[in-house]
Amino acid sequence: MKIAVLPGDGIGPEITAEAVKVLRALDLKLEIEQAPVGGAAYDISGHPLPEATLKLAQSADAILFGAVGNWKYDQLDRALRPEQAILGLRKHLGLFANLRPALCYAELQEASRLKPEAIAGLDILIVRELTGGIYFGQPRGRRSSPDGAFKGADEAYDTMRYARPEIERIARVAFEAARKRHKKVTSVDKANVLETSQFWRDVVIAVHQDYADIELQHMYVDNAAMQLVREPKAFDVVVTGNLFGDVLSDEASMLTGSIGMLPSASLNDKKQGLYEPIHGSAPDIAGKGVANPLATILSAAMLLRHSLDQAEAADRIEGAVKAVLKQGLRTPDIASDGTTRVGTAEMGDAVRRALA
Repeated sequence: MKIAVLPGDGIGPEITAEAVKVLRALDLKLEIEQAPVGGAAYDISGHPLPEATLKLAQSADAILFGAVGNWKYDQLDRALRPEQAILGLRKHLGLFANLRPALCYAELQEASRLKPEAIAGLDILIVRELTGGIYFGQPRGRRSSPDGAFKGADEAYDTMRYARPEIERIARVAFEAARKRHKKVTSVDKANVLETSQFWRDVVIAVHQDYADIELQHMYVDNAAMQLVREPKAFDVVVTGNLFGDVLSDEASMLTGSIGMLPSASLNDKKQGLYEPIHGSAPDIAGKGVANPLATILSAAMLLRHSLDQAEAADRIEGAVKAVLKQGLRTPDIASDGTTRVGTAEMGDAVRRALA
């Protein structure tokens, strides 16, 4: 079982190091190989996704990814910025399905901005289509406006587009996931305005015919954003397009109290996946030893479950994380009165001890 570890920038190397230590503490035969990505790779080779890194990722059963980005690279051409590495990996590996769980641990209820009773027991899975939509649609660019009230003025434009197979496959991922949960899917779109969204809704309804055991509801994205705050526990599985999923998954993450706790998976149709915490590279705290490694450790658990078929090992890691939280150990982002503050390495060590 081969794992490619791509630490990246900022706190990426610190948090992936702790996740790797946890993986190595398991009684599994794992081949783990590391390579540079993002700004770290640009500094070495002049490109955020070097050919050697891409080849390693393509040959691996799964990729454990840290984070990329730093403001010092903002002056680079867009094609050379660190963030292009993650987009390139999604494209070359066909990672079309992004799974983002938003789970509220009982020990962290008070860290949420919402009342504890509103988020107690919260367990949402957001399934985001990752390789289509307005982020990748063509044509796009800048030009002189050819018509309208502002004819001749500079303008920029992007294209939102989805093909039927793209929608069908992400809908099936959502319905299959719901079968293992509470059998409810909420499809989020903007069908009252966008032709693309109406098409999305039509295709999801057609796919639903193969999943009569699953409840399907539709919701406009603006209403979904409101309902996630108003009544978050009403959701089970949420499926949506690339743009809406980008926004809603971040909103859902904050219901739980800290983005430092939430993992994610991006999968292709061969179960090969890229696993990463949903937070960024946080260059302002890099090297200080205070970053929360739990989202990355939980990403490693998702890696074991979804790509390596090691559900028991994944359960052990998730159980160990719950155990250290119950012990009252907290990194600064989730600390509160009465808890014990620890650093990045200390938290990783505590999880490894809890595995025993």
